Amino acid sequence: MKTRFWRNALIVPATAWSLMGLARGQDANADTTPGTPRFVVLAPKPAANAAQSNVALATAALPTWNGSFTYSGHNYSYQMVGTAPSTNASTTVQVYIIPIKVVITARNGSQTTFDPSHVLSNGKTVIQNTVASPIFDSTTTYVQGGVNVGTTQYIDAFQRANFWGTVSSNPNYHLLLGGPTVLAEQTLSPSSRQGTTGRPFGFTAGEVSINWFDTQINSLITKLGIQPNTLPIFLTYDVYLTQGGCCIGGYHSATGAQAYMHATYVDVVGQFAQDVSALSHEVGEWADDPLLNGGNNSPCGILEDGDPLEGNPNFGGYPYTVNGFMYNLQDLVTLPYFGAPASTSVKGFFTFQGEHLTVCQNGS
Repeated sequence: MKTRFWRNALIVPATAWSLMGLARGQDANADTTPGTPRFVVLAPKPAANAAQSNVALATAALPTWNGSFTYSGHNYSYQMVGTAPSTNASTTVQVYIIPIKVVITARNGSQTTFDPSHVLSNGKTVIQNTVASPIFDSTTTYVQGGVNVGTTQYIDAFQRANFWGTVSSNPNYHLLLGGPTVLAEQTLSPSSRQGTTGRPFGFTAGEVSINWFDTQINSLITKLGIQPNTLPIFLTYDVYLTQGGCCIGGYHSATGAQAYMHATYVDVVGQFAQDVSALSHEVGEWADDPLLNGGNNSPCGILEDGDPLEGNPNFGGYPYTVNGFMYNLQDLVTLPYFGAPASTSVKGFFTFQGEHLTVCQNGS
């Protein structure tokens, strides 16, 4: 059974081992504490300048729509990205990927660098492999329960299946990720108080304070001129965030009208946050609860559609091969899991992959 705290993390079990392709410095003071895989939601923050926030809302708002359902005599409302499936319209949200190189200096002065420009075994960098993944690639056909829900991006396929009761007669509905545009790599160098190296799952990884990291990337959002009608994704390589312990694979939050997220890419087969599994988790949750504004609720809490399945084998991931590389994409729960009528989703599924669950079985 998993428990969520608003600024804390869900806990699931894991094991690990590694094969690393990047030279790493050795620090006698590196963290040797075993890690606990988890994801976090950071509470939304007000915009630094209310006037600027109002302008952003008026001129560059994230496209969202509102819906509701009734469960056990109670009405539950939600706000999701895009347009309502009943409009039979397609929405594209521009994505910016901001690669974050993390340089950790040990107490003995040695440095360890975790760089998304690292070249993987397939000849692509972490950045390139992320861009080529089914999160953004639209060549995969998704057949769920014998129903073809589309040849498209992963999150669009999920959302179409999520509302298949409506989408089946409104086939032009889509929620697409534009680009992505990869911006210049940024370097963060946490102090020894804010970052260290460790072997939480048996391989060398960075461990960086989430609160420190969140402050840095909010500054980057301002510096880079990112607007609320876009989605900035901050991408790290083999770096877990910490909050009372390691290891957070990704999180999403909002500052004023600006939604944003972090996901790490781990190149260790079978381990937590492998390739784009953490990213699929976070983008799925952003799609169903982008601004964390308290308007999204259900009998089991907020609509975190990745959390109920992350404790499954392979951390809820399912394999999809694109261009010869096998990616792991996390299964996501559909709205019926949160109490909506089963007729809402394809085949009445409670998850995209059709896992048999009951309402709120694994919490929110």
